[in-house]
Amino acid sequence: MKAGILTLSDKGARGERTDLSGPALTEWLLARGVETAAYEMIPDEPGMISDKLVEWADSGTLDIILTTGGTGVSPRDVTPEATVKILDRVIPGLGELMRFRSLSKTPSAALSRAVAGIRGNTLIINLPGSPKGAVENIEAVWDAVPHAVAKIQGDPSDCAV
Repeated sequence: MKAGILTLSDKGARGERTDLSGPALTEWLLARGVETAAYEMIPDEPGMISDKLVEWADSGTLDIILTTGGTGVSPRDVTPEATVKILDRVIPGLGELMRFRSLSKTPSAALSRAVAGIRGNTLIINLPGSPKGAVENIEAVWDAVPHAVAKIQGDPSDCAV
């Protein structure tokens, strides 16, 4: 599997903050045999976010795109809106599972608006901006991700166990 990691941060894009979530996710994915083939940090601008997701998903080179940042309730947290705008299909269960699992760690998880879905043959998942939150949330859904990617990309085998 090949992944792209898109970090959304106004301060990071201006060089005022170091991205810790992108590298944490890269390391976590590598331990599971997933190559991070694309990485970028851009500001919390809806048009830029949507454009980058479209560019990466439509390139045909990435199986999964993980965004980190912009999933909360602050005025500049626009990642879910920018993501939903370009999705072919939403997968509500992934966002629900991330929030459910995170609630046992922090009540702030109820404020997460992260979404997940499909564009073309690529799975896109929004994750929180903190390294700990990003890793905990991808861990929460990871068991379903390889199966989801296979199905999105046309695996004809039965889903029944």
